[in-house]
Amino acid sequence: MSFDAHRCPNGHVTYPGHTRCPECGEAQTETIDLAERTATVVTWTTSTATPPGVREPNHLAIVEFQVEGESVRALGQLTTADDVEIGDDVEPVYEEQLRDPEAGIREPDSHEWDGYRFEPP
Repeated sequence: MSFDAHRCPNGHVTYPGHTRCPECGEAQTETIDLAERTATVVTWTTSTATPPGVREPNHLAIVEFQVEGESVRALGQLTTADDVEIGDDVEPVYEEQLRDPEAGIREPDSHEWDGYRFEPP
């Protein structure tokens, strides 16, 4: 599974992708896979009141990737909160199941449950 940011012809990078660039309105045509890149923790928190099927406690971080002179931020779960601090480097780690598909109100086959968490190297 790819972890794609998107770039418009003017070089603006966004995650998640949009039909039109939020900066300039141009169509976003290029994808950039963030899965093999390192990001920096901008901030993080722990949620103890999680939605159905999400592990508790749920450690969440906003991370920032540098992509050829542009920065792009993403929100996601951390694999651990042990010794994670603002400014630390993290790497995306693919997970087949970010939450329990049997919990909650969605039909399990109606949604993709995989994605990425962020892990200190």
